Amino acid sequence: MTGLAADRRTFLKGLGVLGAAALVPGCATTAPSPGSGASSGATGELSLQSNLSAQQAKGAMEKLVAAYNKTGGAQVKLNTVASEIYRTQLPTYLTSANPPDVYTWYAGSVADSYAKKGLLLDVSSVWEGLGNYPKAMQTLSTSSNGEKIFVPTSYYWWGMFYRKSNFAKWGVTPPKTWEEFLAVCKTIQSKGVPPIGIGLGDTPWVASAWFDYLNIRINGAPFHRDLLAGRGRFDDPKVKAVFTKWQEALPYFDPKGKSFPFQEATSALLGGKTGMFLIGTFFADSAPKDALDDIDFFQFPIIDPAVPVAEEAPTDGYFASKKAKDPEGVKKFMTWLATAEAQEIYVQSSSGTAIPANPDGKSADTPLVKKGKAMIEGAAELTQFFNRDSSDALQPTADAALTKFLDKPDQIDKILKDWQAAAQKVFNA
Repeated sequence: MTGLAADRRTFLKGLGVLGAAALVPGCATTAPSPGSGASSGATGELSLQSNLSAQQAKGAMEKLVAAYNKTGGAQVKLNTVASEIYRTQLPTYLTSANPPDVYTWYAGSVADSYAKKGLLLDVSSVWEGLGNYPKAMQTLSTSSNGEKIFVPTSYYWWGMFYRKSNFAKWGVTPPKTWEEFLAVCKTIQSKGVPPIGIGLGDTPWVASAWFDYLNIRINGAPFHRDLLAGRGRFDDPKVKAVFTKWQEALPYFDPKGKSFPFQEATSALLGGKTGMFLIGTFFADSAPKDALDDIDFFQFPIIDPAVPVAEEAPTDGYFASKKAKDPEGVKKFMTWLATAEAQEIYVQSSSGTAIPANPDGKSADTPLVKKGKAMIEGAAELTQFFNRDSSDALQPTADAALTKFLDKPDQIDKILKDWQAAAQKVFNA
């Protein structure tokens, strides 16, 4: 988003340490009724609705809540919901008569879309003590009407992940350009391995990373943000160029990846059943810790050297319901979540592959993270992710269009026409 891009260097200067990633779908659970665990001023209990359901992430959240509950504030009750269920249920949670109090989710346009509907608590008072947070974080956490409605706790990066041992075995090295990337794909395929993994079953949003990166590599981040904000059209010839380029890589995608979610695509990568996987660092929370030393990544290939390089750096954190029964208790909890102490508790308990918002936090400082930080710091611009630069409501239109393209790549014109029509309904709603 424009505020993030403009303050990139200030943003990164304040984000040189590690934290935990969000958006980590895990094993299926049963979604609770919207009001389950809602706060009660009488009991001094706050409900925290979390989508961090991967094993390491869930465990880290449990330790985080346990630490806060020892501070003497209102007791927080954690309710973890599988992310894909959470995503579809979030509007219901927020609009129910007795909603949960606090939620894990995203900064930027997604949070603002709920704020515009009058659903989020104004936490401006929390920000009075966050003077060390960079300006770009403040911008991402501010609604259209000027209220602070979000407390960021981490950001992470996306990249093309692979196993170093497998690349060595196959005799390939990380590519830098699109042409080099296709050559690597061809070599891996000659070894009898699908070069590119993808997990679309139950997690179709993974395909949006390919659209995002191809669009920002070909048309640039400003065009991409305008398109996702409704200031462009999905049937634009520039968007068609994205799909035409994507077609060049389709023969190298794992055909089985359409039927299972990203967690299984992660397992396929780790097991050497695929060669590479475009994914966010949150995938590490679904990977065995003993495999992380063999994991590396490379930057999404450069397509047009004349286009300023942008990278995806989604920002995660918390917002709260405007109907919270103990708003002061909620603000006290969110103030604590913004501290270096809280973010260190999380990073020490999870995979530690993302970067926390608090500039005073401590990092795991692994080679993988150092490389990720360097890539983000070297980017000309930063984007969030498809739904984060647009809205949760627009994401299903992308899911439908992109999965159809992967099935029927010869129908680009019709797919883009249908996508524009579906997107227009969202923008006009």
